[in-house]
Amino acid sequence: MIVEDKLKRVPVREQEPAVRAKNFDEVCLGYNLEEAMAEATRCLKCKNPQCQTGCPVGIDIPGFVKEVEAGNIKGAYDVISRYSALPAICGRVCPQETQCEAKCIRGIKGDAVSIGKLERFTADWARENGVKPQGATEKKGQKVAVIGSGPSGLTCAGELAKMGYDVTIFEALHEAGGVLVYGIPEFRLPKDTVVKAEIENVKSLGVKIETNVITGKSVTIDELMKNEGYDAVFIGSGAGLPKFMGIPGEQANGVFSANEFLTRNNLMKAFRDDYDTPIFKGKKVAVVGGGNVAMDAARTALRLGAETYIVYRRSEAELPARAEEVHHAKEEGIIFKLLCNPTEILTDENGWVCGIKCVEMELGEPDASGRRRPVVKAGSDFTIDVDTVIMALGTSPNPLITSTTEGLESNSHKCIVADEKTGQTSREGVFAGGDAVTGAATVILAMQAGKQSAAAIDEYLKTKRA
Repeated sequence: MIVEDKLKRVPVREQEPAVRAKNFDEVCLGYNLEEAMAEATRCLKCKNPQCQTGCPVGIDIPGFVKEVEAGNIKGAYDVISRYSALPAICGRVCPQETQCEAKCIRGIKGDAVSIGKLERFTADWARENGVKPQGATEKKGQKVAVIGSGPSGLTCAGELAKMGYDVTIFEALHEAGGVLVYGIPEFRLPKDTVVKAEIENVKSLGVKIETNVITGKSVTIDELMKNEGYDAVFIGSGAGLPKFMGIPGEQANGVFSANEFLTRNNLMKAFRDDYDTPIFKGKKVAVVGGGNVAMDAARTALRLGAETYIVYRRSEAELPARAEEVHHAKEEGIIFKLLCNPTEILTDENGWVCGIKCVEMELGEPDASGRRRPVVKAGSDFTIDVDTVIMALGTSPNPLITSTTEGLESNSHKCIVADEKTGQTSREGVFAGGDAVTGAATVILAMQAGKQSAAAIDEYLKTKRA
């Protein structure tokens, strides 16, 4: 029996920290039907719902929450699936606390409605009960190629397929999903149950996916358009090129980019004994950075048996990671070394990491991002004894596509130049969105870009049909 206090959200069940720190099972266990319906009753049914304005893909949040409250979960899923191709994923990894839930009027006095957990419950129910999104009723007869099967590519492809276009996704890796499969750990986003099911939903709309196709090598965008008859192309190839600090010792054995470390664990299953894809498991690991990727890398290293540190040059208030991820990391035993910045990675006589030299920082005046700039505290050098260092400092797009596509403009950060609202690039018929345009960002912002580009591609192809 759930005791209702309308000011407080219904608690969500989770694995205990001491238990989950030793396994890769999902941390959050989600709502059951009774809990979801109880949480949905907290919605104020505002005449001017602000929650929807906070959703990058514009989900009719009051509409689906109303159906959950009534116990009509299929109806709730039908509402969500009109707006989002990946609700089970968004319900798990979206930063709802700074988007839809931040706009929730209920949150002015008390807790905001747990919109993300309700979305997750609805999508999980649909998967478990075999409910699929609705496809197109008629075909347009035009072909669109989508480069990359991450969140922007899947979203763009799904939207276009629902409009009746013949869509094929070209994925460089052997498995579809992009950052959803290589970047986000199992304990936050299960691959076999959740990600694969969402991809199958997109395929059920008629989308075809070809893996092991490296655009720029296997085939170029020019060839797709000139030789294979694609009327438009969307580039959602992400940003998988890791950044480093450029400090002494970064080439040592035992230094990883977070991208490599997470890819080996998530996509190549290095954490599983039945997979022959091992990774070096340090006993003491320092993860440099403070974003969601840093939290993912640190929590993965912890589960592999390491004493793990987060080293971040600003204070906790400036951590860019989601508050939920920071909270979970602390509960699990991650050690936070804040207001610290690495200056050198120390190595032994064999070239292996044996420590990381740092300086203490203090916050000065705000920089261009609005955050206070960290400055070195004089005479504050110290060393952390570690045997592994993981750099989680962000990523940039691989320039392969721009360098092999005629007339496709990129900027000094190697990002494709595209219109913010439509994704139109400098090349006619070629659109782009997500991390390939913005640099590393969130899953939901990549989805927003994919959805906006799908609408723009539809408008563009209408002119070709006329």
